[in-house]
Amino acid sequence: MDRNGGLSGRIRSWLGGWLNTARGHNKAVGRRGEKIAERYLKRRGYRIVARNFRAAGAEIDLVAMDGATVVFIEVKTRRNANAGSPAESVTAHKQRQIRRAAEVFAARYRANERAMRFDVIAIAGAGRQRRIELLKDAF
Repeated sequence: MDRNGGLSGRIRSWLGGWLNTARGHNKAVGRRGEKIAERYLKRRGYRIVARNFRAAGAEIDLVAMDGATVVFIEVKTRRNANAGSPAESVTAHKQRQIRRAAEVFAARYRANERAMRFDVIAIAGAGRQRRIELLKDAF
């Protein structure tokens, strides 16, 4: 600690670099999960109409059509169980954010008259140990 009771500049610099690396890794895992989810959905007949739609301070990972239904999909990926299950991380706060962004999407693309739902794709593990779970109408 420095004389002011805070972290020394060197430690603060190292910690900041480490956090940026961790954030970059998490984003890469998330992007990879979204690609896996997209392939998974396409094999099940979904038609992807938007990726990473941003509005109202939130992002919707995937927007797809499942027949005539507009589906807003949150993808959660975890390489291991240390942080809990992927689906658990879709909190009530995150759900509200996604709903607000979905309202903007529906208004912008005149989809208000269509049936809509919110799905979560939970991806856990890696390689042959990977498990993918589709939670339809999750919230």
